[in-house]
Amino acid sequence: MHDYDRVLKLFSDIYGEAKCSAYRSEVTHLLSEFTPPKEKPGLVKIEQRDSILIAYGDAIQCEGQSPLATLGKFLSNHVGDAVSAVHLLPFFPFSSDDGFSVIDYNLVDPDLGTWSDIDRLSDDYNLMFDAVINHISVRSKWFQAFLAGCEDFEDYFIVIEDKDDIRNVFRPRALPLLTRFTTERGALQVWTTFSQDQVDLNYHNPRVLIDIAKILLSFVTHGAKFIRLDAIAYIWKEPGTSCIHLPNAHRIVQFFRAMFDLVAPDVKIITETNVPHKENISYFGESGNEAQLVYNFSLPPLVLYTFHTQNAKILAEWAKTLKTPSTDTHFFNFLASHDGVGVTPAYGIIPECAIGAMCTRIEALGGFVSYKTNPDGSRSPYELNINYLDALGDPGAEKEPEGIVADRFLASQSIMLALKGLPGIYYHSLLGSRGWRQGVNQTGRYRTINREKLDLAELEQDLTDRKSLRHRIFYGYVEMLQVRGSLMVKAFDPQGRQDILDVDTRLMAILREPPDKTAVVLCLTNVSAAEIVLDLDEVSAAIGWTIHGRMILTRNAQLSPKPGEGTLVIGAYGVVWLLFERLD
Repeated sequence: MHDYDRVLKLFSDIYGEAKCSAYRSEVTHLLSEFTPPKEKPGLVKIEQRDSILIAYGDAIQCEGQSPLATLGKFLSNHVGDAVSAVHLLPFFPFSSDDGFSVIDYNLVDPDLGTWSDIDRLSDDYNLMFDAVINHISVRSKWFQAFLAGCEDFEDYFIVIEDKDDIRNVFRPRALPLLTRFTTERGALQVWTTFSQDQVDLNYHNPRVLIDIAKILLSFVTHGAKFIRLDAIAYIWKEPGTSCIHLPNAHRIVQFFRAMFDLVAPDVKIITETNVPHKENISYFGESGNEAQLVYNFSLPPLVLYTFHTQNAKILAEWAKTLKTPSTDTHFFNFLASHDGVGVTPAYGIIPECAIGAMCTRIEALGGFVSYKTNPDGSRSPYELNINYLDALGDPGAEKEPEGIVADRFLASQSIMLALKGLPGIYYHSLLGSRGWRQGVNQTGRYRTINREKLDLAELEQDLTDRKSLRHRIFYGYVEMLQVRGSLMVKAFDPQGRQDILDVDTRLMAILREPPDKTAVVLCLTNVSAAEIVLDLDEVSAAIGWTIHGRMILTRNAQLSPKPGEGTLVIGAYGVVWLLFERLD
């Protein structure tokens, strides 16, 4: 099938042949006229050196300098090639939700900088842009035209009448689904999944899909190599259904994938679907025809549970099941983000009572719990709003030593870095930040606790203080990233093999092997406060390699002084990566 035919076939699958015929020339013109930037070739494939830093455009600020320029300066001076890409959270003009209520997809918020700042950042890093395309701000031109009764936009949003059955709609928020607006046509009830300021776009109108496709292609011209499809599971609505994961939601992802495959094949799609694991991984599609990357949403709550219980058994058993449909598809592994820790993806993996206990613990640690509304009107925990470093804490300890806090946190991150896939590191995790409760008091929003903006001078001062928590975590994190990405250590190639070993319930043991099978790396993380002693001969036998490994990364762990006949001692929250090389 010709590539244009593939895109048009998907358009027809969504809208029917009649509408496809009516819009055929517009779709083909859009694709034929697109010219990707040639001076910045993108990713051919995801490699082991690849990792993504997640940050707001104004994450780090310096007086007299645009925040985007300040971010670029900090990354250049302190992070360098420890990461290969940057996920810029929405940097467009917005009206709420820290950027996720977009007013204009074509502009950079002037409070952050300009397109030139983003272009300069793309000289050093591959960039991920947010496609916040399920909804748009009430202050957008599109919605304002809708309110004014403009005929061209009257079908851009979803108007619900009393006869429409919306009883079974899945709700990710404990907020009303509909918001009443006064328009030139009178008072109308409009679909607002996430807030009354974020109105959902109506993809039943083919014009909406075409206009959004134009916007996504414009992102590519500005250097985007990853396109993050925000809240994509909700994009297609049908009254009488749950309005989540509907077939046309998947077809829209397939449409975007086919479009990029045709005109910008180096661009990767990543889907954001904070839902149970089975539904989440469905966005890889059949044989990998949807997203190349899917957020590994079950990982954050499972790692938290593992450290809370000091037992890695459930995490290990779940990790054994992780598979992708092709060598070109990968999990986007992360533990912290601009949002909280979703608990819905943990249902069915850990006991429901354990989720309740986790919620109680998070509140005792100074965090918050957000809820969703169920179809029967009841509420269930949806998200833990807390800084991830704080979430790992012991609520029974009055004040933990910062060394223990840093070791435990870096141990949690080592699991994420060792797992097969592409790591995503939230900037507050890299920088060893604590929760910002003052921000929650200021905004009244729980998610603000993990969205503090940092002053560059204060941040750099903290990083130079060897005794500070920021220093311990930042340089420990950078070291792990550099070892993982080293060309001398090929085992973390995402095309390679991964095995999860049963060594000790207090250990998360991940074996990584490169495609050429010349070496393996055994990544051991002690998830407990107890010391663990391993016989190296038994470890070697367990992985099937008879020669002893050498440590390429160690935190609070040591080998015995006698090579070849000793033990490996892993202290509280210790981490050790052992490289076993084949001798010919």
